Amino acid sequence: MEPHDTTRLPCDPTTGAPIPPRSQPGYYPGYSTLSQQRFWDAATRKVVLRRVYQTPPIRFFTPEEACLMEAVCARVIPQDDRDEAHHIPIVNVIDERLASGRIDGYRYEDMPPDGEAHRLGLQAIEAIARRQWNAPFIQVTPRQQEEVLQTIHDGAPPAGEGIWQRMSVQRYWMLLVQDCVSAYYAHPYAWDEIGFGGPAYPRGYLRGGQPEAWETPEQRYDWVAPPWALSWAFEPLGQGHETITPGQSGTH
Repeated sequence: MEPHDTTRLPCDPTTGAPIPPRSQPGYYPGYSTLSQQRFWDAATRKVVLRRVYQTPPIRFFTPEEACLMEAVCARVIPQDDRDEAHHIPIVNVIDERLASGRIDGYRYEDMPPDGEAHRLGLQAIEAIARRQWNAPFIQVTPRQQEEVLQTIHDGAPPAGEGIWQRMSVQRYWMLLVQDCVSAYYAHPYAWDEIGFGGPAYPRGYLRGGQPEAWETPEQRYDWVAPPWALSWAFEPLGQGHETITPGQSGTH
C-alpha cells in the first residue's frame, strides 16, 4: 500500500476518518510476546525469533506467481492497518512450506498436491480477473479483486473451467485460506494483536485461564472496514442474505 493511499485503511465509524497504520493493531496496545522470550527454552526461542528476523526467501513461486500471490493474500488477510515494518510475510511462509514439501499428512482425492493446487489456483484467479475486468488481477482495484475471490468463495468461478475440472473449487478456497491463516497467526506480531501469551514452556501458565501478570488488558476501539470492502457482506447459513452496512462496529 502506498503511504498516501488511505482508501484501504479501516475507518473511525464516528468521523469516517481513516485510522492510520499502526505498529501494533488490535486491542492489546503495548503487549509484546517477545518480551517474555527469556522464559522460553532455547529451542522455542530460536524458532520464534526466526519468524521475526529471518524471513524465508521465495523458492517455490516464480516472481510473477509471488507477485500475484501477494495481491491475493492481501485481500484474504488485509494488513493495511499495519505499518510496513510490521507486516507479516504470509507469502514467504506459504512458499517455504511448498518448497520444502511439508504437508498435513493427507490429501483429498479431488485435489492435486498442494503446490500444484496453488499454481492452478493462481492461474484461475488471473483468468477470472481477465474475464470480469479485462485486466490482470494485480492491476484492478481492491474491490474488484475481492469480487474475483468472492466467485471462488461462492463456488461459482466464471472462468478457469479446465482448472476446476482438475480440482475442487471449494477445497482450493479452503487450502488458500488455511495457508494464509496458518502463516499469519504463527507470527509473534499476530500474537500481540490478539493478546495471545505465546509459548509458555517451561514456565507454563499459572492462573487457570485468567490473565497472567505479564499480559495486557484488552482495550477495544471501534472501527469499520473501508466502504468498498466486501468483508462486511455475509449470508448466514439457513437465512436470507444480510449485509452489515458501514457504521456498524466490528471486531478486530
